[in-house]
Amino acid sequence: MDQNVFDDPRITATGLLYEAAAGLSARFATQFEEHGLSPVEFEVLTRLARSPGKQLRMTDLAAQTTLSTSGVTRVVDRMERDGLLCRKACPSDRRSSYAVVTSTGLARLDETLPGHLRIIEQWFTGQLEPAAFEALLDGLRRVRDAVHPGATAGSTDPAPTHGPVDTGS
Repeated sequence: MDQNVFDDPRITATGLLYEAAAGLSARFATQFEEHGLSPVEFEVLTRLARSPGKQLRMTDLAAQTTLSTSGVTRVVDRMERDGLLCRKACPSDRRSSYAVVTSTGLARLDETLPGHLRIIEQWFTGQLEPAAFEALLDGLRRVRDAVHPGATAGSTDPAPTHGPVDTGS
């Protein structure tokens, strides 16, 4: 095999992406653990908090997190037992339900986010000039949309306007 193929900048870019993501993930995991969250629980809470009505259909949550529908069900079950979110029936489709972040879940995010943002600033965004950061965001969105077209499923739909939701304690 031609040794020069391993010098291909595409291989370098992919390797750097993996290395950067792994390094950030390790730092995030330690910080999440300090707040009693796993990385996937933090992702679920963040995605719900950033969505209209602080909720997503379970299928959209699965698409956004790249978990299987059964994987999302297991995570949501655990988080619901912990009071971080609740389920709400979908009025237009009885087979579907929403995961809704509770006030307890939002409080946990409020506790976790300051440290999370410090890590992001120190180890990621603070390493880049503003123009480089904007270019990176654009590039990452393009790649994400190509390889994971469902990543924003449900995030721009208006929040359902039916009945109040008990958002926990």
